[in-house]
Amino acid sequence: MQYAHDPALLLARFQFAFTVGVHIIFPAFSIGLAAYLAVLEGLWLRTGRSVFLDLYRYWIKVFSIVFGMGVVSGLVMSYEFGTNWSIFSKKAGPITGVLLSYEVMTAFFLEAGFLGVMLFGMNRVGRGLHFAATCCVSVGTLISMTWILSSNSWMQTPRGYTIDPATGRFMPADWLAIIFNPSFPFRLVHMGLAAFLSVAFIVGATGAWHMLKARKAGKISSEPVRVMFSMAMWMAAIVAPLQILAGDAHGLNTLKYQPVKIAAMEGDWVSEDHAPELLFGIPNMKTEHTDYAVKLPLAGSLILTHSLNGKVPGMKDFPRDQRPPSPVIFFSFRIMVALGMLMMLVGLWSLWLRRNSTLFTNPLFHRVALCMAPAGFLALLCGWITTEVGRQPWTVYGLLRTSDSVSPVALSSMAFSMTAFVVVYVLVFGSGLGILVRMLGRAPQEGEHDTPPSHATEILATRMHPGVIDPSTGKGA
Repeated sequence: MQYAHDPALLLARFQFAFTVGVHIIFPAFSIGLAAYLAVLEGLWLRTGRSVFLDLYRYWIKVFSIVFGMGVVSGLVMSYEFGTNWSIFSKKAGPITGVLLSYEVMTAFFLEAGFLGVMLFGMNRVGRGLHFAATCCVSVGTLISMTWILSSNSWMQTPRGYTIDPATGRFMPADWLAIIFNPSFPFRLVHMGLAAFLSVAFIVGATGAWHMLKARKAGKISSEPVRVMFSMAMWMAAIVAPLQILAGDAHGLNTLKYQPVKIAAMEGDWVSEDHAPELLFGIPNMKTEHTDYAVKLPLAGSLILTHSLNGKVPGMKDFPRDQRPPSPVIFFSFRIMVALGMLMMLVGLWSLWLRRNSTLFTNPLFHRVALCMAPAGFLALLCGWITTEVGRQPWTVYGLLRTSDSVSPVALSSMAFSMTAFVVVYVLVFGSGLGILVRMLGRAPQEGEHDTPPSHATEILATRMHPGVIDPSTGKGA
């Protein structure tokens, strides 16, 4: 591909991929966890069972850290649009910039307005108002996801625009067509389910860890541990099959609007009817052949078109300079699908154990659930790689090339900023993840204490309301 030999462009792409790859984990975590907190508080208000309040107080501390890291990691990308991708910002800004500003004006304002009440107001406001604040923060995370995915989906399936002949800028012509572009509903559902599923397996793994510790110590795990593990497994059993169905619908949509991406994902070079499914292989972009292919007859047509004689596209149907790098998305797609299948199997296994009343006493299942902790986020990252790399060589699909979107930044400057990003991210987010692991390493207790304005949440508060923390008191000045 013509852009593959430009080191500065490759480094700019890698830098953005690195920062987005780190960032995307935290909003997904926040989306799923905020919804879980709203469910917990609602169940507590409805049933009066203190176990739901204990779990709420336990997980809200985790949420405060995750939300803070999501805000910080997200700020970086807005600057990258101006520094590394100024040509894209100039040409697509009239559409993508407006959509992202809608996200700030709706979602961020809603989250910022009620986050303080949610974190610090449990004993300061009425129960109804506090529950409303939790719900508003949860809704805010969903609204944020909606606007961001609308912007990203427009870049994948652009609609509702005109191109200014003098400047080459994309000008909005129909905002409804822009927002509700053809791939948006499928991406929204797929991403939302991915966030819920990812958090379900984090919650389930945390419960499994504490049940294994209790078993090793010859004790019975606490009620909060059992309840959160049970809720997580219910979520896995319900959402994982839905996610597979949503992924199938998303695939059909991609086949219609981005057929070359499907061909690259499948490692297919020649379009054919009655196509097999390549279970394994190594796509070779030079020889235009998939080496070491392991095929399942007819399955390709059946999966992609829901017909045994359906026609599957091949990459040779498209010019060389319009083909995405097949080896990358061929494997990322298969890893995502394999993890999705594993998560569904774990959910179904949990139903079987629940039926036999052994959900809380089967150590093998608990070990599997613990190992599956990162499965949701790994699948999410692989799905993101498949989506974004599969769009190449375009930033706006079929209209604006990646090579024409990058800023004229020197390779040395790009290398310096990339090195700085890696070092700072490892220090900052590595420390944050370490804090999260330590927090989750302590089991929720019956009568879990309320959320104090801890050091971590005070840092978050000062980021949203700038000030200075007095080291002698630990309070904001």
